[in-house]
Amino acid sequence: MNINITSRKFKSNDSLKSHIITELKSLEKFNADILDADVILHFTHLKDSIKTAEIKLKLPKKTIVVTESSDEFFKSVSSGVSKLTRQLKQLKSKRISKVKP
Repeated sequence: MNINITSRKFKSNDSLKSHIITELKSLEKFNADILDADVILHFTHLKDSIKTAEIKLKLPKKTIVVTESSDEFFKSVSSGVSKLTRQLKQLKSKRISKVKP
């Protein structure tokens, strides 16, 4: 899986990048066919300091996009990954139910 991390209008530190990579690597146990993961980090409101993480997972024939906002980038990424986990489990159960007669 290729992981691309983009920080808009700020420079992300190494601890945030390593957190994102470990969170996204945990998704591989739910679907081994993940081709790319794009993470875009940006501020929604500079005054309120709302931090948004947009995560795009590219699968064969499918793209899953999740956007999460919170007061910290770590929380935004973690809640986005939990949403992706739920969606990947749902996708896997649909695929299994189609295979079984």
